[in-house]
Amino acid sequence: MKQELQIVKGFLMNDALIKKVAFVTGGGSGIGEASAKALAQAGAVVAIADTNLLEAERVVDEILAEGGIAKSYKLDVSVDAAVESVIAAVVKDFGGLHIAVNNAGIGGDLAPTGDQTPEGWRKVMGVNLDGVFYCMRHEIAAMKKVGGGSIINMASILGAVGFAGSSAYVAAKHGVIGLTQTAAIEYGTEGIRVNAIGPGFIATPMLAALPADAMAGIAALHPMNRLGKSEEVAALVLFLASPESSFITGGYYPVDGGYLAR
Repeated sequence: MKQELQIVKGFLMNDALIKKVAFVTGGGSGIGEASAKALAQAGAVVAIADTNLLEAERVVDEILAEGGIAKSYKLDVSVDAAVESVIAAVVKDFGGLHIAVNNAGIGGDLAPTGDQTPEGWRKVMGVNLDGVFYCMRHEIAAMKKVGGGSIINMASILGAVGFAGSSAYVAAKHGVIGLTQTAAIEYGTEGIRVNAIGPGFIATPMLAALPADAMAGIAALHPMNRLGKSEEVAALVLFLASPESSFITGGYYPVDGGYLAR
């Protein structure tokens, strides 16, 4: 594996992030993929975790082809022991952990609250909220050893408002924001910053299966009348990962085309 970063075609190096170790969950597609590539392009070493190892490996290969450093890991974030094992492997492979993007998530079944099944509720909570907690507890321990770091939790606009038919998803994302704020208070003096991002509806594989009229209806919910791009969210991830955001912690930052302004 290549160990030294250089200025190469396709990469704009940010000196502050060169050789910093970044861990991205759900990095095999969508916002996670875009975030992993943005961090790699800024010079970070990127550990990409996903339940779909083939997709994670594809992203790694694309980063390596451009001269970056990355490695893939298969991970189900809803299993604490698996999270602990993978983060330990990342630290062993790269010598520490400085940046974490807790992005893995699922949408769940669409059903009114009274029709939501306990199994469906638990599955969404297991990935979208428990998974963030499991990742954070092990990331925090690793970051303490290197003197601090930046944790970026992927919440949603639905962490701030309700959405009919998505009670589990909405509850989990509200929980992510509360967890973010609490951890920011607890670790502010230890050099660990914790922030949350609230994407609007983003053009990712999660929405790709919807029919065109449904996509148009979702786009119309945003004053900009379009879906967001994964790269637009990744740009904020990169800022929150960098020292340029050194006095920013405990925040929730929508990237939503004006959705929450309505």
